[in-house]
Amino acid sequence: MKRKKGKKHICFYIGSLHKGGAERVFVNLAGYFQEKGYQVTMVTQYQFPAAEEYALPPGVRRVLSDLTEAELSNSRIINFCRRVSKLRRIWKREKPNLVLSCIGKNNFMTVVTTMFTKTKAVVSVVGEAKEEYPGRLMRLLANLLFPLAGGIILQTERSRYFFHRIVQKRAVILPNSLNPDFIRPRYEGKREERIVSVGRMDANKNHEMMIRAFAALAERYPAYTLTIYGEGELRGHLEALVAELGVADRVFLPGVIPDVARQTRRAALFLLTSYSEGVSNALIEALAGGLPVIATDVPSGGTVELITDGMNGLIIPAGDGKALEQAMDRVLGDPDFGERLGREAAKIQERLAPERVNGLWQAYFEKIMGGTCGRRGQHEAE
Repeated sequence: MKRKKGKKHICFYIGSLHKGGAERVFVNLAGYFQEKGYQVTMVTQYQFPAAEEYALPPGVRRVLSDLTEAELSNSRIINFCRRVSKLRRIWKREKPNLVLSCIGKNNFMTVVTTMFTKTKAVVSVVGEAKEEYPGRLMRLLANLLFPLAGGIILQTERSRYFFHRIVQKRAVILPNSLNPDFIRPRYEGKREERIVSVGRMDANKNHEMMIRAFAALAERYPAYTLTIYGEGELRGHLEALVAELGVADRVFLPGVIPDVARQTRRAALFLLTSYSEGVSNALIEALAGGLPVIATDVPSGGTVELITDGMNGLIIPAGDGKALEQAMDRVLGDPDFGERLGREAAKIQERLAPERVNGLWQAYFEKIMGGTCGRRGQHEAE
């Protein structure tokens, strides 16, 4: 499909629209640019059943870049070359002014396939950089290819230092905007005696640590419950742990639910215990809801980008169960302190308001498409 006359065309390139943090950010950004009058196309390699994916906003087209059965070869090298060729053909056909990509090898593919075209490539690192680019080869490729992109977006200052100085200087820091569903007045009534968490049940989220900390404090706070929203491969392990610790009647694992904001807004405490995160959307949303929050200091710096320890939340070392237990005791034992944290936390609604943050992305894209983007990056949102 050719670029519509008079409209700038932006393509978003991501693996799929499977429900996850990066995918939701891309869908929200696509909707914003569509509303602002841009032509918007979402290019994904894979497609999952509709119930497992985020729905695209009206007017946003979708193009699949994966090889069809007829195009597949028995050779991995040939398949790789065909994927590169197919993606390049998509850009030539769609003629976007700009392509935004994210996550690991997708960024490499975008830079390589837009070379020697009029399309500007913008790469973004939304997670922990050393996990997106593990090993010397991946890091080398990032440092070689990223400077060839029209733009580089990171989410934390700490993540700059994973990359070579050239990338550090070129990169800008742009946050994710807040999901509009979480922009609402803070609940100011009596807090329910509930501790909540939201996240996939995998080893990285370290739900085991929060369950053990809760069990250690169970007798001291007998009315409190712990609810973990999410699904994952460790569900069975966590259910067994809950039974082993004797708190099966007070720890609940309801799975993935709609409108999690409504379910959590009256809770007394929100926990994030991950070993690694980019800038956690779940943490952003808990802060925006005005919940008292305890979160681990993840290597990317995502937590310290959002929380000033003791002011709008509490930060503990990743993997430190004793520190979590002490922090939980501090908040549960002093509800007034928890309320002060929550009221300060809710101010993030202003800082990460969609119109404000998405406007920063739009301004950056316009600089790149106009060829006026400066060589030295900066922190775009204070």
